[in-house]
Amino acid sequence: MTRFVLPSLLALALLGAPAAIIAPAIGSAAAAEAPPAPPPPAVTVVPAERREFVDRLFVSGTLIPSEEALVAARIDGLTIVELDAEDGDWVKAGQVLARLDRTQLDALLAQNDAAIKRADAAIAQAKNLVTQAEAQAQWASSDFDRAQKLATGVMSASTIEQRQTTLKTSQAQLASARNALAVAEADRKARDAERQELEVRIGRTDVTAPVAGLVSRRSAKLGATAAGAGEPLFRIIVDGAVDLEADTPEQSLTRFANGMPATLHLPGVKDPVSGHVRLITQEVDKASRTGKVRIALSDISHAHIGAFASAEVELMRRDGIGAPAAALKREGDAAKLYVVRDGKIEARNVTPGIVEGDSVEIKDGLAEGETVVARAASFLRPGDRVRPMPAPTAAAGG
Repeated sequence: MTRFVLPSLLALALLGAPAAIIAPAIGSAAAAEAPPAPPPPAVTVVPAERREFVDRLFVSGTLIPSEEALVAARIDGLTIVELDAEDGDWVKAGQVLARLDRTQLDALLAQNDAAIKRADAAIAQAKNLVTQAEAQAQWASSDFDRAQKLATGVMSASTIEQRQTTLKTSQAQLASARNALAVAEADRKARDAERQELEVRIGRTDVTAPVAGLVSRRSAKLGATAAGAGEPLFRIIVDGAVDLEADTPEQSLTRFANGMPATLHLPGVKDPVSGHVRLITQEVDKASRTGKVRIALSDISHAHIGAFASAEVELMRRDGIGAPAAALKREGDAAKLYVVRDGKIEARNVTPGIVEGDSVEIKDGLAEGETVVARAASFLRPGDRVRPMPAPTAAAGG
């Protein structure tokens, strides 16, 4: 255009054309050369959509037994001669885990058998003596009665006194025989008590499982002397139940409730394990200001006591309006985001809720279907005209 206009203007000027003719021509050329107005800036937008939000809390800790039974020897000083359980074995209540040497106790049991036989013989002998003494006492009593009836003019006083003495002597012998029988019977009961004690001690040479569960540790060793004190011979996880014991800040304890579902990640295990909150401790550590939460595992096939593990506890699940977390602009306790309406920017004060991944729940201030600026930017101002551009989808990006 310039290439043709300027020579024409120059020709008019050389020909002495009036200024009134030259000026409009110059204005028309300038207007023709002015650049078009720039388009509004483009911003990436996403629609506000209703979706399900899940509030999760991450915790980590150590795997421990839900309940643990410690199996120790109930009799001291005997040697371990047999082991019937190993680490990782499932055992039933009452199942024999180990046996102790009972040779000495068997010898004592044989001695007790002999003592019981002697006591039985003593009882039989005492009963015979009682029978003899009873007969003698009965005869002496009858003889004394006859003497008393015939006393007048027939028997002398000395004879009567003699028969009376015989009666008293036989009665004393009967009492002595009865006392001997009581002693023999008491001795028999003592031998029975000794035998009962020996049988209890012999029964304790079989170290049995008090509960059903999984053997987590065997400390018993062949040839070692068993002792009730010290390290237990076996540790059993009751029913095989394992918990993740996690530390959590004291302000988060109130967010937990028994039964909340959880997803656990175990070391070296690809697939997560489901679980649930089983116990929330009431005590907070004074030094660390943390409390403990126990999460029960539904599958312990890959769980090892003492191992580190982590979990995501599902605290809440609800439907809500979602927006990108990057769209929020926080100013202290307040939060806002930008909405595009009729090509212009509107600022909205909103109340954020659950944050899940890259999305945030907007509890108040945003309606479903509205167009939200995907990322808050400092150059945007309310009333600015913009050109909304839909955010690329995952399929388009792929």
